Amino acid sequence: MQNLSSGDQDYNLWVLLGQAAQAAFKARERELNQYGISAMQAAALFVIQAIGNQATPAKISRWLFRESHTVSGLLDRMEREGLVKRVKDLDRKNLVRVVMTEKGQQAYGESTKGQSIHKLMSSLSEKERQELRSCLERLRNKALEGLAVNREPPPFPQF
Repeated sequence: MQNLSSGDQDYNLWVLLGQAAQAAFKARERELNQYGISAMQAAALFVIQAIGNQATPAKISRWLFRESHTVSGLLDRMEREGLVKRVKDLDRKNLVRVVMTEKGQQAYGESTKGQSIHKLMSSLSEKERQELRSCLERLRNKALEGLAVNREPPPFPQF
């Protein structure tokens, strides 16, 4: 078996980043399972809360870096489960807004407790968190640049 430390360091970091993301995602899925929602549903609820009354399927897609048809399917499932509803915009009749229902608000509240997230992030000092945020933002922006995506990344809250 080849020694991984002697291989391509960029690729090794890429694999490590993927492993960390998948392990964190699985821990989050397990945690959210008790509330009857998925990690993607929790992410969509977070985005809808962050955007507020301007949430549209297109904006949610941009925030989640997902294709519009994928988000449409996610919103269909969430609507069937009573977490969100789509409402016609009063000013622009061809525009649909996405709002959380009371059940969605409760699920959002439960999902933001995020014990798995807090446990994971508590392994980093405040300085390390800031460095990680900076590194991840640079990687995200470089990836968007490589995709020739001509849009500003969503404005995540600062901490």
